[in-house]
Formats: sequence, C-alpha cells, structure tokens
Amino acid sequence: MQTVTFNSIEKLDFRTKESYKTLRTNLEFSGKDRKVISITSSTPNEGKTSVSFQLALSIAEGGKKVVLVDADLRKSVLKGRYKTNAARYGLSHYLSGQASISDISCKTNIPDFYVIFSGPVPPNPSELLGNDAFRLLLEYLRKEYDYVIVDTPPLGSVIDGAVAAQHCDGTVIVVESGAISYKFAQKVKEQLEKVDCRILGVILNKVNMSGKGYYGAYYGKYYGKYYGKYYGNSEEGGLHAAVVQKGTKGAKAVKGEGNLHSHDNKSTRESGKEKTAEEGVIAEDDMIQLDMDIVELAEDTELIEELK
Repeated sequence: MQTVTFNSIEKLDFRTKESYKTLRTNLEFSGKDRKVISITSSTPNEGKTSVSFQLALSIAEGGKKVVLVDADLRKSVLKGRYKTNAARYGLSHYLSGQASISDISCKTNIPDFYVIFSGPVPPNPSELLGNDAFRLLLEYLRKEYDYVIVDTPPLGSVIDGAVAAQHCDGTVIVVESGAISYKFAQKVKEQLEKVDCRILGVILNKVNMSGKGYYGAYYGKYYGKYYGKYYGNSEEGGLHAAVVQKGTKGAKAVKGEGNLHSHDNKSTRESGKEKTAEEGVIAEDDMIQLDMDIVELAEDTELIEELK
C-alpha cells in the first residue's frame, strides 16, 4: 500500500466543522447498509470534492475507518487541491487492468483516512465506471472500511456520476445556492433515479449568511422535528443533512418534501448555470423540495472573526 501526505488541508471554522459532524452523525443514523456513498453535483465548481474530503475527514476523526475514492476520472482536482505527493497508481489503472486494489490504495497522514486517487484520464471513463471491476472494488472496500465516500463527476454534462452511483448505497447531491435551477436539479435527480440510486439528501452550498440569524433559532426548531420524525414516525432514516464551505457563504436550516417548485430569482452565470427568472434557481430563501428531507447548517462570518 502506498503512503501519501495531504500537505494542504483547509482549516474550518467551528460552525462549519460542527456541520460536518452533524452530516457524519446523520449518515451513521441512516442505516448500517449505507456504507458506500457517492457525492455528485449538477455542474463543476459547486464544491463536491471539498464536501467529499471534509466528510471523509470528519468520519476519520470520529474513529471510523474511511476511504475516499476519487471517481472523477475526467477532471480530478483532489491531488492539486490538497497538494499530495504523487501516487504511482490510481483508479483508472485498476479499472483498465493495470494495477491491483492493493496497488491503488493509499494510506494518508491522517489516522483512519485512506484514499484512492483517480489516476490518468482514460479514453472511456463511463465504460470503466460501469464495468464489473468497479462494482467488485466497491464490494471489497465495503468489507475493509467502515465507510466508502465516492467523489463522482458532475451529472449535468456527463453520465459518469450516475454510472458510478448505481453501485453505491446512496447519493448526496451538492447544489450551489443561487446557481442551479430547479429544472436542472430535477434533471440530475431523475438521472439518479433511472439507475435506481437512492438519493440520501442535498447539500446546499455557498449560501450567504451575512446578517442572518438562522443558525440558532432554526437549528433547535429543526432538530425537534427531526428527532420526532426519526424516532417516532419513520421506519427508515435518511441522511437529512447538508453542509457549507468557507468564506462569507453559509446555509440556513430548511426542511421540505414534495417536488421541486419554481421561485423567482435573477439570472445566474453561464457555463451550464444560466437560468432565467421565470425558471427559478435554488437559493437560500427557498424551501427546497426534492422528495427528501434536508437541512443546511452553516458557518457565520461574525463567529469566524471571533475565533481568529
């Protein structure tokens, strides 16, 4: 087994770190049969790789053995973002029959945190992720680790994420606030449903929390409802959680059930994210509805300043 070092790990503020702990806890409550979790998004740059890494890190810090599988074979950013030393083999080597599971598995400088990098870009990513080798890999990892977090490609432009998700126990969708339309998110949801992948929840990312006091009041209100439902009204638990990233962005706590609905908003940027006001985008002022329960827990810029 190779050994690698993460030389650049983002330091989270207290509130964001607690959000990941909540996500980790909800994942544990979602059931023992949900150990292999894929993380996807609609478009690039919504934060799915950061969420995948931080969730895996939180699981490891909680004393569980976890492996992060970088299945974004087309455009991986994991190595560059966390400045790791080069690994000789990666996932694409294994899927193409050039390396064994032992060859591609890496121990890291973080206790209980293991990683499998994507490897060189192959000419046929979708075919590789859809073959038996990937399924057998996940079955093996399921037996060796407490949790397997799979960082998959965005579903808005390629089908790779859905192909990989069909071998997982469930998927979490990362959505950038104010950038993704309901129609686009619904399309991603439908792609996952076509391969019978269970959607565990949504992570609403990069929500502006400046000057808003959602965390305290809504936090307690939500958890009263959540635990009442989980223990009293539901036979099957879900992930029910979302997290945010650093900066002046955060997320408020919301909860919704039903179908995606429209909401007036301004047009957002292009590159797969251009939306009209009539179409509506998923934003922090909405009760997002994706046929699942969700809650977004956020950092607070004022608290960050206090902790410095």
